[in-house]
Amino acid sequence: MHSKYLLAAALIAAFSVPSFAATSYYVAQDAKTQKCSVVTTKPDGKAAMMIGKAAYPAEADATTAMKAAKVCKM
Repeated sequence: MHSKYLLAAALIAAFSVPSFAATSYYVAQDAKTQKCSVVTTKPDGKAAMMIGKAAYPAEADATTAMKAAKVCKM
């Protein structure tokens, strides 16, 4: 009987842990070089400026947004 609960708890943990490690991607422009890049940490506004207003769930989405941004085409 206890093994059934232990197995259920293990399955719940196995499926919920990866969701806590979800990564957000940001488009950032370096303050000195003015070059854009995709980063996983939110830009601080001093060394790097955030381009756009949102975090992206996938790196491909952030890359597409970076290519579309006017300030990143300089």
